[in-house]
Amino acid sequence: MMKSVLTGLTLTLAIATTAARADDIVRYRGTIEKVDGTTLTIKPRTGEPLMVSFSGDTKILSASTGKLTDVKPDSYIGTAAVPQPDGSQKALQVTVFAASLRGTADGHYPWDLGANTTMTNGAVGTLSGTDGRTMLVKYQGGEKKVMVPDDVPVTLVDPGEKSIVVPGAKLVAFTKKGADGKLSAAILIVGRNGTVPSM
Repeated sequence: MMKSVLTGLTLTLAIATTAARADDIVRYRGTIEKVDGTTLTIKPRTGEPLMVSFSGDTKILSASTGKLTDVKPDSYIGTAAVPQPDGSQKALQVTVFAASLRGTADGHYPWDLGANTTMTNGAVGTLSGTDGRTMLVKYQGGEKKVMVPDDVPVTLVDPGEKSIVVPGAKLVAFTKKGADGKLSAAILIVGRNGTVPSM
């Protein structure tokens, strides 16, 4: 039984990893305006409302507000950042994943929070500097030194369920466009208790 659960979790994480990094994935950040069965109406931060379908295959994750002290050595994190001249990264946000989500989207790759932004997902090797604001993040094939400014938001991400997908919730929807032009969600990261997912 445990083996089948772990196999299912591994498969789910592999799907989530692929979806999070795929070139054809478009992320929409905004507010859920309406839930009609398996269709969401999302008001993006900019632009007109859009409709996104989701299904039992959609990975739903729950986001809550954290703090930098939630990051410990060996925590599995993601951080959107801007490259610095010395090769380090200046964080724009930090996401701390639950232990069961360890390995999600592991690596270092381009992101869409602005010009030249990147995402680094990996395990924290060391914390140093004032209040642990310098992190060494290790991923498969490399590592990045990340500097975390005082005002950077920290988000905690845990497995979620359909019940948190409600009007008024903030979210990040990882979507794909079908041949019919309609959007479907591979991943929904939904904020709880007013949390705005920072990634």
